[in-house]
Amino acid sequence: MDYWKGPHAAVIAASPGLDEYRQVHLAGDNPGRWPSALGVETSIPADRRVDGIAEVTQASMLAPLAGRKQTALAYADEVNVFRRTLFYGGFPGWSRWYDLGAHQQVGSRAVIVLRRRDGVGSRAFRNFVKNDLVVQLAATGVLTELRTQTFFPWLKKLWDTPNVAHDNPRDQRFHASVILGFADDATRDAFFDRGMAARLTPTIAARASAIHAYDVSETLTFVTDGAVVDPGEG
Repeated sequence: MDYWKGPHAAVIAASPGLDEYRQVHLAGDNPGRWPSALGVETSIPADRRVDGIAEVTQASMLAPLAGRKQTALAYADEVNVFRRTLFYGGFPGWSRWYDLGAHQQVGSRAVIVLRRRDGVGSRAFRNFVKNDLVVQLAATGVLTELRTQTFFPWLKKLWDTPNVAHDNPRDQRFHASVILGFADDATRDAFFDRGMAARLTPTIAARASAIHAYDVSETLTFVTDGAVVDPGEG
């Protein structure tokens, strides 16, 4: 983790064309925060547990072309950091940051990843996330940050770094993620433990076969609004 947020982060942050670059470090003990539900995988398998997420937002569709030199450096450096990496991406508009009007500091976060249920179309799933799920999440009144990301189909060749595992069986793939911000850990715990999350389960379970919820231990911002910043400031 120290190398990831040190030398490796410096390589990524120096890439031209970034609008934002954050590292979301997930807590080491993460069996799954989402309340159990019939027919939905809410327990996180130990051998597929996610340790962290590099949240990279490009300034434009052409920005990756400008950053090819730094991408090559990052490509070669991954073996010094990771055992397995999986690249999930989305087209413009598939990643959304919502203004909740709360203007409160984010003191705690959780990440939820969703696996689309068989028989649910990809477009219907994206529309559910952006039109239904976000409304219900915002309506809880406890969030200080809300971001959603829906993904195009996973392809290993989009990010196949050498000497790093990229195995991602079809039944283990994810199709969306949601980042939730709270004022503090107590508010986050209440969301999961006192019924708010459970009340959302039926509408999510109709579209998703897995709901994996992780506590976030640390979120570091290295690039914001296109400018490199000191992650210690945020």
